[in-house]
Amino acid sequence: MLRSIMFVGTASDVGKSVITAGFCRIFLQDGHRPAPFKAQNMSLNSYATPEGLEIGRAQAVQAEAAGIPCHVDMNPVLLKPTSDQAAQVVVNGRPVGTQSAHEYFRTTDRHALFEAATAAYDRLAARHAPVVLEGAGSISELNLKARDITNLRMARHAGAATYLIADIDKGGVFGSVYGTLALLEPEEKACIKGIIINKFRGDARLFEDGRRQLQDLTGVPVVGVLPYFRDIFVEEEDSVALARKQRGPGAPGRVQVAVVLLGRMSNFTDFDALGHDPRAHLFYTHDAAEILAADVIILPGSKNTIDDLIALKNNGLAAAIVQAHRAGKTVVGICGGYQMLGRSVEDPAGVESRVAATAGLGLLPMRTVLEGEKTTQQRRFAFLEGGAADCQGYEIHMGRTVAEGPPQPVATLADGTPDGYYAGPRCWGTYLHGILDNPAVIDALLGPHTVEAAPAPIDFAAFKNQQYDRLAALIRENVDMAQIYQALQM
Repeated sequence: MLRSIMFVGTASDVGKSVITAGFCRIFLQDGHRPAPFKAQNMSLNSYATPEGLEIGRAQAVQAEAAGIPCHVDMNPVLLKPTSDQAAQVVVNGRPVGTQSAHEYFRTTDRHALFEAATAAYDRLAARHAPVVLEGAGSISELNLKARDITNLRMARHAGAATYLIADIDKGGVFGSVYGTLALLEPEEKACIKGIIINKFRGDARLFEDGRRQLQDLTGVPVVGVLPYFRDIFVEEEDSVALARKQRGPGAPGRVQVAVVLLGRMSNFTDFDALGHDPRAHLFYTHDAAEILAADVIILPGSKNTIDDLIALKNNGLAAAIVQAHRAGKTVVGICGGYQMLGRSVEDPAGVESRVAATAGLGLLPMRTVLEGEKTTQQRRFAFLEGGAADCQGYEIHMGRTVAEGPPQPVATLADGTPDGYYAGPRCWGTYLHGILDNPAVIDALLGPHTVEAAPAPIDFAAFKNQQYDRLAALIRENVDMAQIYQALQM
């Protein structure tokens, strides 16, 4: 039996989620029964568990690396921003309301949320060992620490051996590590068993002096220096990852696929499999000229469909999308993007927006009314008419969409329910996240724009498993695993 382990950071986007996934795979390989855990996650990338509950996508990825189905106990509190100052609060997989940051951090009963988080952890720890915990942001935000339910307060409850991750690629690694540890209370610092330097470029032997200096400064050993890598694919959770995806049209001869960048874009992992297809050049954009230059335009999911739709109209992207459609380009909408393609989106109860209704792009003959009840469900489905129900995806949405005329579904769910609207190969929309993980759907999307034969179907699940193994091997090569296991002995 191993005690729990936790990975915390000097800041956001230092690599906590990926390293947590890598350790989940290592413990699985070594014959243990690991499970990931993050008490509170803030993300617009979410996932539906087999039980029909909602968690952060990162914990679903980490569960995949651990070789187990994801479960709501892995992420009991999820915050999904609806604006710069408010977020939908999801507790134990179900939304409990939308709150401003001030309401959430000042008036919400933090004790009750921490109790929910610790209860979820305790249930998980009764079934799995080690539990691999992930922190959030920086552990030394003094103004938030008293209300924190995610970082060292959780580490102390779990009795977790805790490792501090710092991103050397950002610069200032000595100041960030030293300052982070210096701001901890003695009982908090006692949790920290080691430091991991992440995203090192070049020969790590050149950092040997740095390792010793950091240990002398902090009294905490540097147990690993992980290299910067681009050749291992692990789904990214943090929205800052989108900044690295903003490349324009390119790769002549490939189908140019533009994903429209929305202010509250959700589930950008929907496009990972498409991005690995050699026939396609996938890019993210909020530039009208780049949209007009694309062969395929995809409107992704949104956590605030009406506000994002109004922004598209105001910045000229809505007109560019309609113009591209008229020019014979393919336009596809997923979830919130599907809602935008209709004739109207209405929010009479103020579920997401202060705007009660707005006109859609009018490319599909349907209208959407946003409602308080949320659909969160994994799905098997048949794509288009006559297909076998051998495709997989998931739904996470608030809203009911009704076709104005005979239904023309994109997919038929395993229970016979129709999904989406198919106006033809050049325009369709669906509520199914993950629909583009299915080779048949990618072939139908790209087919009208290329004469290149479809490659052998990629088994994306097998591909991801291979990547988890490669990530685990990289960590083993560069981290003192003997020290880790010694720290985890009960």
